[in-house]
Amino acid sequence: MEDALDQYRIDVGRYPSSEQGLAALNSQPAGEARWQGPYLRKTVPNDPWGTPYQYRAPGEHGEFDLSSLGSDAQIGGAEAAADITNW
Repeated sequence: MEDALDQYRIDVGRYPSSEQGLAALNSQPAGEARWQGPYLRKTVPNDPWGTPYQYRAPGEHGEFDLSSLGSDAQIGGAEAAADITNW
């Protein structure tokens, strides 16, 4: 998904906002004339545990934060329940 987000940024000039979310990778947001997507072949998948990925832009850890809350769908955790992040 990071590659798709990077391609969106190249085309549009910025990453999708938190409000637009990852849905902007599949459907053109209103007012985004430079959108050249879709940027994913299929709809944005859920994480391996069936929960939507967390996305925030601008991020607290970089230009955007992309994460999964792990098997327990709670912040933190260990092993399979550990958060998976792009930072």
